[in-house]
Amino acid sequence: MGNLACTSHGAAMVIPAEGFDPAAALGAVQAERCTSLYGVPTMFIAELELPDFERYDLSSLRTGIMAGSPCPVEVMKQVVERMGMSEVAICYGMTETSPVSTQTRPYDSLERRVSTVGRVGPHLEIKIVDPETGRTVPCGQPGELCTRGYSVMLGYWNEPSKTAEVIDSARWMHTGDLAVMDEHGYVSVTGRIKDMVIRGGENIYPREIEEFLYTHPDILDAQVIGVPDPRYGEELMAWVRLREGAAELTAEALREFCAGELAHYKIPRYVHVVDEFPMTVTGKVRKVEMRQQAVRLLGLEEQTPSSE
Repeated sequence: MGNLACTSHGAAMVIPAEGFDPAAALGAVQAERCTSLYGVPTMFIAELELPDFERYDLSSLRTGIMAGSPCPVEVMKQVVERMGMSEVAICYGMTETSPVSTQTRPYDSLERRVSTVGRVGPHLEIKIVDPETGRTVPCGQPGELCTRGYSVMLGYWNEPSKTAEVIDSARWMHTGDLAVMDEHGYVSVTGRIKDMVIRGGENIYPREIEEFLYTHPDILDAQVIGVPDPRYGEELMAWVRLREGAAELTAEALREFCAGELAHYKIPRYVHVVDEFPMTVTGKVRKVEMRQQAVRLLGLEEQTPSSE
């Protein structure tokens, strides 16, 4: 997106390194007086946590895009306040949709820019449907986000069956993401259908818990997954990265922090402190790999269905 925007508008394109490096990125912003910065949330988190973050002159920054995976509200607020990106936009989409379906606008309120992924783009359609029935749900109710229009791919190369799994006969792309649309058309993504945890019959969306964990003073980054449990079917496990110098965080301490703020069934039973999460090369967290590792860490192999 950044490359195409620069080449189509005659803007300067600054690529700090062959791969992502937070210090190189902020150094390039300072040296080249960049006005826009792109990245996935994990990249912005890495930049914000640099020990010498305050020494970088980021006064030239005005805008940019944070996308690629769910953008934590607390991180978005810091990007606006500490990095000066007052016009930063949130984009939502996928490679199969070229790659943006919704986006916040610079004139949207700060609240909408930090808590939603904006509204549908020009010449595109979106709808929120019940994953079971396929019927469009009313505003304010969660469901699967679908999109249709010129941006949707023709299909997976030589994979007609895979294509049919995600694009229906009316050319709606089923994203696999859970979302809610308000009466003004703003969309909030609540998580992946595959990431939803069913604990004792209760549907739990990790995104809600992750957003709350970001408010903990010692937590830098948080990811919540479901792990097998013989009594409830699944239990919650929080993987967290702590700020430098933070005291050890136990499951009991985290439960105390959550008590009274989250429903009891949404409080993680397990806590795993890590230096980094399993990532794709583009900086997206691999929750599938986290679940696999968690099963081994907790000795839950016997509770895991053989199909997993």
